[in-house]
Amino acid sequence: ALEEILEYFQAQNIDSDDFEAIGHRIVHGGEKFVEATVIDDEVIGAIKDCINLAPLHNPANLMGVEVGRKVFPEKPQVAVFDTAFHQTIPPIAYRYSLPTYLYESHGVRKYGFHGTSHRYVVNQAAKMLNKPLSRCCFISAHLGNGCSATAVKYGNSVDTTMGLTPLDGLVMGTRSGNVDPGLHEYLTRIMGWNIHQINDVLNKKSGLLGISGLSSDMREITTAAKNGHLGAKLAAEVFSYHLAQSIASLSINFTHLDALVLTGGIGEHSTTVRAMAIPLLQILGFSLDVLRNEVAGKHTRGVITIEGWSPMAIIVKTNEELQIALDVEALLGSK
Repeated sequence: ALEEILEYFQAQNIDSDDFEAIGHRIVHGGEKFVEATVIDDEVIGAIKDCINLAPLHNPANLMGVEVGRKVFPEKPQVAVFDTAFHQTIPPIAYRYSLPTYLYESHGVRKYGFHGTSHRYVVNQAAKMLNKPLSRCCFISAHLGNGCSATAVKYGNSVDTTMGLTPLDGLVMGTRSGNVDPGLHEYLTRIMGWNIHQINDVLNKKSGLLGISGLSSDMREITTAAKNGHLGAKLAAEVFSYHLAQSIASLSINFTHLDALVLTGGIGEHSTTVRAMAIPLLQILGFSLDVLRNEVAGKHTRGVITIEGWSPMAIIVKTNEELQIALDVEALLGSK
């Protein structure tokens, strides 16, 4: 990948000396990292210590760091952590009701993910409202193949739907989201599955794909539902119901709510999901404007609730790469 980037630079007459640093997305930083950090051997060791918490993601992220340091040894390498934004979540929200030693000795707690995306879109939403982020209360919903919703109070994450791993929370493309913890024992007893088989089903064969029996892509799901596919129709309805349920749950963190911020491939593009989920939130005061939902969806930006109504629902196009670049710039004091 970096060789492709170098070739692109050369084709655009950009010299590698023209850029100042490389920003790396690192999925899991545990409790150690609360902000972007310059990568050195100690930081690499700490990221390795988090591999048990993100066995699929952190090794691949470390590979990117290793190659970056090898190809560009003179450039600063910066780690931007998915989990860092959520380190402001208080213990009442991040602690599980499990024996304390599992937290103290093994780090079993809610961490949350998609932090870079949530942070970017709430900053953009505050600008759209012409209001300081430090005075705003938002629920941010990052809806893509992976999905999470976060309560952001005065700029800080105070609760989120993903947990110890990215499997928890909302219905996703192929991930189950919330299930009864007793499911694992039940499937072992009834199906004879081991933990690896159960984990494979929950991560790769569930969610939209599992319910519909058709696809993990919401675009295909909504098209099939309109054509009468019952599994696809149910998948879209379950997705929307659980999204609304989680948004309502997160709202207990606020005395007022400025806006619901929708982002990611589904949040930005799926008129259908927004039209199903937002009417379920009438108890919070949301009122969908059907025309705005159609128009804003085409531009992946804008308010989709009735003008003058509060709280608002806003579409904001995410840009995690830009947020990583901004974090690198802020950390290194670049001009």
